[in-house]
Amino acid sequence: MNKTIEEFGERVASAWQGMRPTTKRLVERALQTSLTAIPYDARAEWELCRLLAALEDRAKEAKGNLNAEQIEALMRMADACAAILHTQARSAESFELLFTRALRAKDFKKVDELADSLLTRLALSEISELARSNNVMIRAIAFETLAQAPTSALVQLLNDPVDAGVARIALYIQAEEYGSEEARWVIEAIEEAAEVELDS
Repeated sequence: MNKTIEEFGERVASAWQGMRPTTKRLVERALQTSLTAIPYDARAEWELCRLLAALEDRAKEAKGNLNAEQIEALMRMADACAAILHTQARSAESFELLFTRALRAKDFKKVDELADSLLTRLALSEISELARSNNVMIRAIAFETLAQAPTSALVQLLNDPVDAGVARIALYIQAEEYGSEEARWVIEAIEEAAEVELDS
């Protein structure tokens, strides 16, 4: 395995060498069989996310300097990492990678599966981070998800200077597209407070 990894280039090799043995075994198992349920491990998620990003970048530049067999091995490893993350991811960074892969492959079933799991797997602050993605499709998915969150949870995000703008947009979506009276009341209160601040 190490010899194959080295053929993928320095960044992939570095990501692989930085992984704990338990995470490496997880990838090796995923390459051989379909994984059964595995316990969540935040460190493993970070390591897998780092390796997948390196593999994805290498795949983009692979033409011309890797042969067909090496490219196939590289893609199999990327698919194995993505398969583990698909069931384990709990961070915006992991979900962004998974969404990007699925959208690039036009695998809309996987996009829907990922979108459906956002509210149960990510904190609202992580979904807010996705709502600031450079990818317009990922932003749209994140805002649609946030609009389905309880209004009271979005109100709590208003206290965070980083997430407040995203929370306001999600509240507007709740009020306008979902007809939420609670969200409309919150928006009116925000606008009134802004007017008072301008007048003072």
